[in-house]
Amino acid sequence: MRFALLLVLAMACNAKHAPRTHQIAIRGMQFVPARLEVDAGDTVTWTNEDVMPHTVSSTGSFDSKAVASKQMWSWSFVQPGEWTYVCTIHPTMQGVIVAH
Repeated sequence: MRFALLLVLAMACNAKHAPRTHQIAIRGMQFVPARLEVDAGDTVTWTNEDVMPHTVSSTGSFDSKAVASKQMWSWSFVQPGEWTYVCTIHPTMQGVIVAH
């Protein structure tokens, strides 16, 4: 009985959570938050709260193209890693996603 309980607890500790969706606002010519840590398999959704279009672009990985005001764009980070990204229209806007 005790072994079965320990086995169930060990399996629960090793169980992966269901993928989640995280939010990043594009506001005031910034990505908020500018750095976000997620689990591999999670999705990040960027929402443009500014009046002008922006992009969410990581060279060789993903590119949202222009995201209009009040629109959203999402990307799933299926593997662990670190991705730096910028708005190609306004290159001073930068962010980082770290997937564990």
